[in-house]
Amino acid sequence: MEQFGTITATASVLPEKIITNDDLSKMMDTSDEWISSRTGIKERHCVTDQETSDLCYLVAKKLLKKRALDPNELDFIIVATMSPDYTSPSVATLVQGRIGATKAIAFDISAACSGFVYALSVAEKLIRCGSMKGLVIGGETLSKLIDWTDRSTAVLFGDGAGGILLEAGPEQKLLRESLAADGSRAQSLTSGYLPNHSPLYTEDSEGSYYLKMVGRDIFDFAVRDVAMNIKEIIQGTAVDYLLLHQANLRIIEKIARKVKVPQEQFLTNMDKYGNTSAASIPILLDEAVESGAITLGQKQKVVFTGYGGGLTWGSILMEL
Repeated sequence: MEQFGTITATASVLPEKIITNDDLSKMMDTSDEWISSRTGIKERHCVTDQETSDLCYLVAKKLLKKRALDPNELDFIIVATMSPDYTSPSVATLVQGRIGATKAIAFDISAACSGFVYALSVAEKLIRCGSMKGLVIGGETLSKLIDWTDRSTAVLFGDGAGGILLEAGPEQKLLRESLAADGSRAQSLTSGYLPNHSPLYTEDSEGSYYLKMVGRDIFDFAVRDVAMNIKEIIQGTAVDYLLLHQANLRIIEKIARKVKVPQEQFLTNMDKYGNTSAASIPILLDEAVESGAITLGQKQKVVFTGYGGGLTWGSILMEL
């Protein structure tokens, strides 16, 4: 019998430390008005002594508790992140080890701010191929990738993690998806460059560990390519909500006008958290569930859209 992936629980975790725009104005040449007028961001959460795996572990614990599951019931754990603890082991295997999910496969997906959408697509295929239960988590500690003297990037990003429990069910919930990538525009957003220290390597290393972004390129890409992607996904379907990656309120406002969907159907929370990359959509989803805007099991139609470094982008239309 065919089976499909169903979202049965959501969870999120934010570090306790909050940094406001006014706090940043004491560290660099900026102001609350400058940041909020251009991005809609007012504050963000930042880790003080936690790694990405710590945040993702706490999300995993919450998800298991909500469904009263034993960790050994999990078949997979997928973590989307661009700020892992290590290049190896993956964040997902660190989470798997800490919760004791000995039967679960575990791996990370690196697709920057599209990571959660990419991971959800892969996870749903695993369910269709026979897996019964798994976790999909987006987690970031972007504060470690930021040059805190560069106001063009430091004011935008925050730390956090969110995730879902995906379980097998008889009804098809992932109704439509469209994922894309364009590596020819890769230099528009880069971070975490690893120089080659081999004695055999003779070229000069070129790249920066810190996150670098050509803001205008990303803004134009989002307003043009991402808006087209959302139009393709909706295709005349009446959707309840659209949960876009929380990069910039001005981007979402422009996309809303382009796709001709009322602004109130685009849920937002970047004013409180900034851009949390792969974590932004699952954090937003968990808040919507906790507030009652979205009720799992009520067949609301929701669009998840991620876009960012790679360049990568994509949307999934799901019935929740």
